[in-house]
Amino acid sequence: MARAKRFGIKKREKGINVTPFVDVLLVVLVIFILTSNATTPGIEVNLPKASSSMALEKPKTKAITVDNAGQIFLDAYPVSLAELEDRLRTEKALNPDIPVIVRGDAQVQYARVVEVLDLLRKIELTQVGLVTGKVQG
Repeated sequence: MARAKRFGIKKREKGINVTPFVDVLLVVLVIFILTSNATTPGIEVNLPKASSSMALEKPKTKAITVDNAGQIFLDAYPVSLAELEDRLRTEKALNPDIPVIVRGDAQVQYARVVEVLDLLRKIELTQVGLVTGKVQG
């Protein structure tokens, strides 16, 4: 009798074992995080093409975008030239060597981009980069 109790059939625990399910979900989450596209958030623009382009973006980089309608955006927020000047002066007061990138749509009037570049020169920002796309082919 004692032997039957010791080696007897185990009672099945009630409930569902979710450990394998959680393991699979964690693996899927890790894969999703690793494959997600980590780009600079902003306005979608059609960039002009250049034969070679260098990554100028840094973690504290300010992005100025001029879309095909001539609207100016600072880090995806629409601004006027006066607002852009005020915000950049404030940023320069906090960090004098703040890098700025300018993204202009290929269809935008060149004069609008030049206005932004003149403003950056007026504020005396020296780390300015123009973003281009790569030539396909």
